[in-house]
Amino acid sequence: MKKLIVLLGPTGVGKTALSIELAQRYGCPIISSDSRQIYKGIEIGTAAPTQEEQSKVKHYFVGIKELTEDYSAGQYEIDALNLINELFKTHDTLLLTGGSMMYIDAVCNGIDDIPTVSAETRAEAQKIYEEQGLEGITAKLKELDPVWYEKVDLKNHRRVMHAVEVCLFTGKPYSSFLSGEKKKRDFEIEKIGLERPREELYDRINKRVDIMIADGLEEEARKVYHLRHLNSLNTVGFKEMFAYFDGEISRERAIELIKQNSRHYAKRQMTWFRRDTEIHWQRIE
Repeated sequence: MKKLIVLLGPTGVGKTALSIELAQRYGCPIISSDSRQIYKGIEIGTAAPTQEEQSKVKHYFVGIKELTEDYSAGQYEIDALNLINELFKTHDTLLLTGGSMMYIDAVCNGIDDIPTVSAETRAEAQKIYEEQGLEGITAKLKELDPVWYEKVDLKNHRRVMHAVEVCLFTGKPYSSFLSGEKKKRDFEIEKIGLERPREELYDRINKRVDIMIADGLEEEARKVYHLRHLNSLNTVGFKEMFAYFDGEISRERAIELIKQNSRHYAKRQMTWFRRDTEIHWQRIE
């Protein structure tokens, strides 16, 4: 049976380097499962594979979408499976790597058909979050969908906001769209999780942010500042830079927050991944 190796782990753990090594060993391309690296023009802020790295191994789903294009995990499931089935015609083993939990779940388990919300609805939910914070958006979710409120990670504001958006847009509870059924795949899936000691991971994240700044993250963010309202830019690295450009915080504080929020994101990723008993963990020292 054909095999899909899924190399996953938190941001900054070292997936890119190892994925290239594995791809070269198996003679296969790399399929990215990163929901931000899929966009063009933000290569520094998303730590996308460099041109040199991409010259070593063919990468898919890196820098293929415009920032103005809406792209969902549901669409990724369709596109990635089509690609995987095509590549399996000439490869016995394929490699999928990244840290976007929903994208990985989409390929491995399938996701339910969640309606795509309008920009207006997204802005409405964003306004609640900006004015009332995490407490306000979680309270809204409890009001609109008490079932999902009991299940979702309430500290993950993105997941909470997405559920609220769907509730507001459809007039139905988010949980009503979830079947909970795992879709069957006609290929074997092997999940390998990378982890490091926490302090080492956090140090790597801090240093990577410093490298991003040196490589021109501020300039990259200025180029897309006029698009700051887009969901594709609602991500660590750009939100903080935009706040600096708006005069809300200093440049030094923006950099500090990028590091802090990147560490928080890594922690949320690990919390999510730990729930998956199919992952074989490998500790990198």
